[in-house]
Amino acid sequence: MSKNQSIAFLALGLALTACGEKSAPPSAPAAVSAAIPADARLAKLYEQTCKTCHSNAGTGAPVAGDTAAWAPRLAQGMPTLLNHTLNGYKGMPPLGSCSDCGEPEFTALINFMATGK
Repeated sequence: MSKNQSIAFLALGLALTACGEKSAPPSAPAAVSAAIPADARLAKLYEQTCKTCHSNAGTGAPVAGDTAAWAPRLAQGMPTLLNHTLNGYKGMPPLGSCSDCGEPEFTALINFMATGK
């Protein structure tokens, strides 16, 4: 491996660790993870804040639409998921980096990512 290839590989690894810890590959098909919310405002918020980590299996974040990955999280209840979103949890930053979001938006975005709808 050349020096440039080593540097590129290292940079890619560092970029992926910014979104959280590694986890098992998701069960969601790529088409589901590429989906966006039907509501235009939520779609914009998702594209600007959630999509970077929640559409890439390598980040450790549960992929949007991967119902198997989201099931144990949903089982904790929406209050816990909102708490994790508002205050940050593991690799997720506080407010999910969405300063324009309130609880209604976070709830809708979580529901979208958990179901792909």
